[in-house]
Amino acid sequence: AIENPKKHVVIQTGPAPRAGIGECFDLPAGSSVTGQLNTALKRIGFDRVFDTNFTADLTIMEEGTELLLRLKDALLEKKPVALPQLTSCCPAWIKLIEHVAPDCLSYLSTCKSPQQMFGAIIKTYYAQKQGLNPADIVSVSLMPCTAKKFERERSEMHSSGLQDVDYALTTREVAKMIKEAGLDLPKLPTSDFD
Repeated sequence: AIENPKKHVVIQTGPAPRAGIGECFDLPAGSSVTGQLNTALKRIGFDRVFDTNFTADLTIMEEGTELLLRLKDALLEKKPVALPQLTSCCPAWIKLIEHVAPDCLSYLSTCKSPQQMFGAIIKTYYAQKQGLNPADIVSVSLMPCTAKKFERERSEMHSSGLQDVDYALTTREVAKMIKEAGLDLPKLPTSDFD
C-alpha cells in the first residue's frame, strides 16, 4: 500500500511503542524516540503520521459522558443500570469478558478503543476534510498489543462502511520495517506528528 501512489497511507502510533521501540535499536528501556519514529515512518513512505493520544482523549470524554448518563439514570431516574462501568479500551479484556464472563457485558462502556475511534475518524472526517475517497485510504496503527490485530477485524469495526483500521502493527514489526528500510532510528532527526 505504501508503494501504491493511488493509496493514501496513514499511521497512528500509540504511546507505548514510542517508548519501547528504542530497545529494538539498543537504546535503554523507555528511551523516548517519538520524533525519530515520526521521521522514520515518513521516510518509509507513510503519507501522514498521527498520535493516537488524540482519540485516547476522545475516548475518555465519551466514557466519562456515558458514566454520567448511567449515574443520572441510576440516581435521578431510579432506572436499573450496570455499575461500575468498565473500560472498553482493551480488546483482550473485551474478549475475556465475552468468553469467560458474558453476564458482565452490560458493565462495559459502549465506546470504541482509541485505535478504532481513530480509524473511524480517518475514514470519515479526515477523508472529507482532505477530499479523499475513504476507499483510497489505508489506515494503519502501531500498537503495543497483538490483541489490537484481533480488534481491528471485529465485525462492528466498520463505522465508515469500510474497515476502520486496515492493519495493526506491533512495535517489533515496525522496528523490522525501519531496519529493512536501512534507517538507524536513534540517529534520525526528529519531526512532529501531522
